[in-house]
Amino acid sequence: MPQPDGKYALSDLSLRPNTPFDLRPLERLLAEKADLALVNPSAKHPFDPLEWQEKWLNEPDDMSFYLVDASGREVGFFALRIGIGPEVRHLVYVFVEEAARGGAGKQLAAHAEAAAKQLGAISVTLKVELDNEPALALYEAAGYEELGRSNGMATMHRDLD
Repeated sequence: MPQPDGKYALSDLSLRPNTPFDLRPLERLLAEKADLALVNPSAKHPFDPLEWQEKWLNEPDDMSFYLVDASGREVGFFALRIGIGPEVRHLVYVFVEEAARGGAGKQLAAHAEAAAKQLGAISVTLKVELDNEPALALYEAAGYEELGRSNGMATMHRDLD
C-alpha cells in the first residue's frame, strides 16, 4: 500500500514473472494512448495483446515481469531481452502506473537487476528518452552509466555485482 506521501515502502512491492504468459494486466496498465506510446511508440493503440505476443515479446529468451503491490495488483511491468550476448540483458518496455510513481521505479530497477542476475546476466543495458528526466535520474542514481546519445535516446549500462 502506498504511504501517506503516495510512495511505496521498499518492502511493499514484489516481482511476479509473467508465466504463464498473460498480457491482460499489461493491457490495463497501457490503456491510455500516451502511456502505450511512452513504452513502445511503434505499438498499435488500443493495446493489442496478440501484437505484443507475436511482435514485441516473442523472442524465445525474452522474460517479462510484473511489479506487484501488497494486494497482488500489478502496478508495473518490464521485460528483459538478450543483449549483445546471453550475459547481457537489455531492459525494455518499462512502465510504472501513475499512482505508484515516486517510489516504485527504484524498486523496479532493483527487481530487474535481480531477475537479470537469475537469468545469468553480468550486466544490464537500457535506452531511455533524454527528455524523460525522472527516468534518467532514477537510472543514474541506481548506478547506470551513460554510454552514448543518439536520436533523443541515452543508452545506459550497469555491471551487476
